[in-house]
Amino acid sequence: MSKNYKLIIFDWDGTLMDSVTRIVTSMQATAKVLDLPQPTFEQGKSIIGLSLGKGIQTLFPNCSEELRLNIEKQYKHQFLEVNDTPTPLFEHALTLINRLKDQGKLVTIATGKARPGLERVLAMSNTKHLFDSTRSASDCKSKPDPEMIISLLEEFNVAAQDAVMIGDTSFDLEMAKNAGVDSFGVTLGAHKRSVLESHAPVAIVDSLKELEQWLV
Repeated sequence: MSKNYKLIIFDWDGTLMDSVTRIVTSMQATAKVLDLPQPTFEQGKSIIGLSLGKGIQTLFPNCSEELRLNIEKQYKHQFLEVNDTPTPLFEHALTLINRLKDQGKLVTIATGKARPGLERVLAMSNTKHLFDSTRSASDCKSKPDPEMIISLLEEFNVAAQDAVMIGDTSFDLEMAKNAGVDSFGVTLGAHKRSVLESHAPVAIVDSLKELEQWLV
């Protein structure tokens, strides 16, 4: 089943870290504080993977720039200081990453998080040393633009056919398609299997242990 990819690119939220519930409930709390229409849980999940600014524009399309900035500020406050929903790594995440590293693979991240948020969760999970490089929404255009993947390909001089993107959202899989690389969908996070299937990944897996069978 496995293919000898040289460059493995992981999304973070909903793929390696179980953070979807905290993200969505923080956005719902933000809407309540600012007296905005509260998104449903499904609506909140639908924007995960996008940069925060793009996600806000999707949920609140008519908001002014001033309001968007207020939403961003309040969301960060809710996520970092108010919401205490646990955000553990998914089962088998560390085992998978370490096995890939043992095989000499380049293991990287491409996330919709801003750089400060990514650095915070890498430190919190003590995983920064495991990744050869990372890309955030502060560094590149928001998914599904392919810039994150293309910049990683260029950094390591890896051909598109030797790389793979792994993510839990349509934005991850669409970004991979736009960059000309293979993708795998993971059902642990934000988007349903039917949504992932519409983007024709190599496979869709229900656990990181199952993903290991394809990559190692």
